[in-house]
Amino acid sequence: MTLLILGLALFLGIHTLTTMKSARAAVIGRLGEGGYKGLYSLVAAAGLVLIVIGFGRYRSGGYIQVWNPPVALFHPIALFLLWFAFVALTSAYAPAGRIKSLLRHPMLVAIKAWALSHLLVNGDLGSMLLFGGLLAWAVYDRISVKRRGDPGAASAGWSFNDLLVVLIGTVAYIAMFWLHDSLIGVTAA
Repeated sequence: MTLLILGLALFLGIHTLTTMKSARAAVIGRLGEGGYKGLYSLVAAAGLVLIVIGFGRYRSGGYIQVWNPPVALFHPIALFLLWFAFVALTSAYAPAGRIKSLLRHPMLVAIKAWALSHLLVNGDLGSMLLFGGLLAWAVYDRISVKRRGDPGAASAGWSFNDLLVVLIGTVAYIAMFWLHDSLIGVTAA
């Protein structure tokens, strides 16, 4: 559990640094733009590796169950949120479209939907730390982005890009059911 917590602290900490203008500017002033980006990448990668190793060790040591999610109530909601997360994630990388402009910051929306979907169906301590930590960070970051005055994606009308976003997001969502067990070690749904 210690590695998981340390990984989350590093990964979310370095991502939070981008929201702190003066602290970020001080680091860039000291290391230069390239040094900052290198340090950022190194700390984020180290954090991610520690999260993966830490969560893997936690799972192999046995889950610490905190609550038992009601399957009949939360699974349909969680599955919809997960599909929505894939569509939002796809729109983050797509050219401008109505979905992207409605979500404004589709990557953060995707992280929030993905984390919440996992919190609804996993009542163990490790999952609550992992997914709860990522959800809390995404909420904080969205508030920070709004305070900085970042309007997000430009307003756009419906386009063919939106159809592609839904199609690609849906295909990725379906593929997740086949790949989740081999990549993550847990059967999806």
